[in-house]
Amino acid sequence: MSLTTGRGPLSRNRAGRFQPAVPDDVVYVEPFRRRVRGLSGGTTVVDSERVLLVHRPGQPPTYAFPADDVSWPAATPVPEAPGHVQVAWDALDAWFEEEEPVQGHPRNPYHRIDCLRSHRQLHVEVAGTRLVDTRDTLVLHETALDPKLYVERELVRTDLLVRSATTTYCPYKGTATWFSAIVDGEIVADVAWSYEDPLPESTPIAGLLSFDEQRATVTHDLPPQP
Repeated sequence: MSLTTGRGPLSRNRAGRFQPAVPDDVVYVEPFRRRVRGLSGGTTVVDSERVLLVHRPGQPPTYAFPADDVSWPAATPVPEAPGHVQVAWDALDAWFEEEEPVQGHPRNPYHRIDCLRSHRQLHVEVAGTRLVDTRDTLVLHETALDPKLYVERELVRTDLLVRSATTTYCPYKGTATWFSAIVDGEIVADVAWSYEDPLPESTPIAGLLSFDEQRATVTHDLPPQP
């Protein structure tokens, strides 16, 4: 994310512009000064302190390793980094940076999260029934993504929400639990989510709710996207 996805500067849908212009297919490669290990069946098949981080348009970052640091037969060359190879993320059972597990994809050093208390208006309806109407909100600004409003649960008609079986994972916020709405017997799936135990940079949103604008009618006064 950040540089190459969302509205990031190296994405194909960048929010701003370069002067002079840069090619849409530019790839950014940089040293990544962390020890990275990959395991398969409990055996370490990648172990490197000479890692490169490769940023390609429209994709999260990927690792590139000197070929000598990899013993995985399906490793493939990295065209933008001669002498380096990459290993498909899902091909291995576990990845580590230093001694910390990494899930989803490598974390982007340019990705930032800011959680700001605000008085932004948030009004949410599902099937014509109001779930939220408040100005006591928190704005989560996440690099290259649209801002999102979160609210305390006591400001939400939680009597109309039930936890669903859906969970999603963000490398910067953690695991999200999703909630469906039941209004007059009608179930509207996965209208809201919450991070019960977020990662450290996102602790201000712990337990708060945010709403999917594709599944609920969400009205707010955030600045419009340019």
